Amino acid sequence: MYGLCTESGTFEKYKVDRKPGWPELRTYKMRVIRHSADTLRDALLSDNPPLQKLFEEYTVAERTLLCQAFQADGSIFHPITIHSPSDWIPSHPEPAESFKDFYYKSSRRVPTPKRKTIYVQTIGPFGDDDVRTHRYIGWLKGYCQAFFYGLPVKIQGPIPVSDTGCAFRINDMTQNLQIHAGDLLKYLKQVKPDDALCIVGATMIDLYPRDSWNFVFGTASLTEGVGVFSFARYDDDFYSPRYKGRLKQRVKLADEGYSVFDKSYTPPITSPLLIRSCKTLTHEIGHMFGIHHCQWLQCVMQGSNHLEESDRRPLDLCPVCLRKLQSAIGFKIADRYQALLQWILEMENTFAFGACDQEQPSSPTLIDVFKDHREWLKMCINVLGVGPGH
Repeated sequence: MYGLCTESGTFEKYKVDRKPGWPELRTYKMRVIRHSADTLRDALLSDNPPLQKLFEEYTVAERTLLCQAFQADGSIFHPITIHSPSDWIPSHPEPAESFKDFYYKSSRRVPTPKRKTIYVQTIGPFGDDDVRTHRYIGWLKGYCQAFFYGLPVKIQGPIPVSDTGCAFRINDMTQNLQIHAGDLLKYLKQVKPDDALCIVGATMIDLYPRDSWNFVFGTASLTEGVGVFSFARYDDDFYSPRYKGRLKQRVKLADEGYSVFDKSYTPPITSPLLIRSCKTLTHEIGHMFGIHHCQWLQCVMQGSNHLEESDRRPLDLCPVCLRKLQSAIGFKIADRYQALLQWILEMENTFAFGACDQEQPSSPTLIDVFKDHREWLKMCINVLGVGPGH
């Protein structure tokens, strides 16, 4: 089963592990969640005079961009489309969080001069090619730093699984190695630096939250500012018979101990894995700021119940969630978009000079997977009235 972390850091169950496209799902009629302009205006601006006054502090161009949310047929922000009953929103009725809800809640996390660094702790192996792994980690850091513009990002590790002291097992259904997510949270809490706004563990090894569960994508303790997530199931082959992470022979974990991870399989670092990693990393850190799942417009903060739904999410924030993040960090919206565009251009230049020559022939390239987002950022920057590289 898939799982999520609630506000208190506890788990809720949802949806049996399956792939969209099963016969009963193919008959589902897609529906569009189209909020009225008044509803979106209230979610973004609110009826609260102090928050309305705060909105007036944005520049005219920034307000123009944010108010694109109210345009039913706008070219920048779009309504959410539900593709199947296994999608997040029909599976998980949640109250929609407005900017006002976010701004006044006690769990909202705001950086301070002494605690403003975002830490990402990599755990376990991240591939056999050290050069390629180092480049991948560097790209993740750069993207995260542009997304949360104005905050320093430090990526640590990778550390061996044994350092965490976590429990581990072989999944009875998929026959792959898994490590205990709750134990990892305890470890991260112990090693969280004093200057950390939050610390997030990232691993290529599959996670499970308790013995009775199949797996979990990730979990967090929002009150402690710690979280962990796995990229293991972002491998395109994970659900196929040819998945290389399945153990071909029965392993006695009691005999092997943590050494079993020394030769464990890690998914290849491909362009799809990178874009999925960028979405997951920023989504989970967004939760660390106290931002709930988005139900207003297409947004990286939308919940996802399966890989297909996760892939449909855009890379960036809708106006409501953008205002939430901006109110916490204080960046200029144009500067943030410029930083994200610059990251994409630099990454594409690196690819053009052969940095990813090990990309699988059938896999889309880095230029392919980020092309739409590059053009989207240019549209936003154009509305803000600044040129690329201003």
